[in-house]
Amino acid sequence: MQNLIQIAFQKMIIYSRNRRLRTNASMRALVQETILTTNDLVMPIFVMEGQNKQEAISSMPGIFRRTLDLTVIECKELFSLGVKAVNLYMKVSENVKDNTGKEAWNANGLMQNTIKAIKDAVPGMIIMPDVALDPYSREGHDGIIANGKIDNDATNDALTKMSISLAEAGADIMAPSDMMDGRVAAIRLGLEENNFTDVGILSYAAKYASSFYGPFRSALDSAPKENTNIQKDKKTYQMDFHNSREAMDEVLKDIEEGADIIMIKPGIPYLDIVSKIRQAIDLPIAVYNVSGEYAMLKAAAQNGWLDNDQAIIESLTCIKRAGADMIFTYAAKEAALLLNN
Repeated sequence: MQNLIQIAFQKMIIYSRNRRLRTNASMRALVQETILTTNDLVMPIFVMEGQNKQEAISSMPGIFRRTLDLTVIECKELFSLGVKAVNLYMKVSENVKDNTGKEAWNANGLMQNTIKAIKDAVPGMIIMPDVALDPYSREGHDGIIANGKIDNDATNDALTKMSISLAEAGADIMAPSDMMDGRVAAIRLGLEENNFTDVGILSYAAKYASSFYGPFRSALDSAPKENTNIQKDKKTYQMDFHNSREAMDEVLKDIEEGADIIMIKPGIPYLDIVSKIRQAIDLPIAVYNVSGEYAMLKAAAQNGWLDNDQAIIESLTCIKRAGADMIFTYAAKEAALLLNN
């Protein structure tokens, strides 16, 4: 019997050999389906008050909180490397935090001044400020609290004021990450009524209540506080990670309300959602390779368990392969350096 099998195998001709197109690097490059470039990358940036200071974020190796002056220098370097978009987050003093979030639309606020400074120094940089109240909230929530709950509609009013203020400062695209119902329509109407018709909206349409946000919240001190009379997590507005169809519903509603770009967050654990949304819509899709994903990769690399450079490029390429048009990632600068070599 064994001899019969050997004879049959020897006579068999394999007409279709996939390995033919993997024979060398040039051949593999010729048939490569997904190509990652610096044009795909958006760098999240943390800004703090003061001058000529930066603070390392221990849970995110290589990432810093910087003062405005050093942030401008960083943006110049990013742009020179081909990273043409930044996503801004502010760490403000406790004394300006309250339950209204009014510091978010202070014309002379840290966010507004940062936008102006970056635009003056790097006019071609696309600025996407985070639109949410949690950095300005004493309770650490994305919305205004009333009677122990997040007041959805009052929050939308605040987010609209914030967006108009940021547009006045020179922001290109609003990035509402709050997950309030109807906030895209409210922001779009506010922008239109104030003649900011060219300012876009990148909606965090499918943002899940995830355990992967921990390092980010420590970077901004924006986690929900323990001593408040409201739920200590964000599960009443961010999505349940068990759900998929709900993501499609959120995305389609935000498109109807006027979103220009759709965000899915987190990234790698949610590539099934990215793929499904990609098949359903034609709008650009952004995916957020979040702080926890970045921290895990860095921890593994520092322990010698992963090759840092290869893992960064592979992770980001996989996100693009799933359907992303742009990737928000803390590895944007590192990836740009690797891609430019």
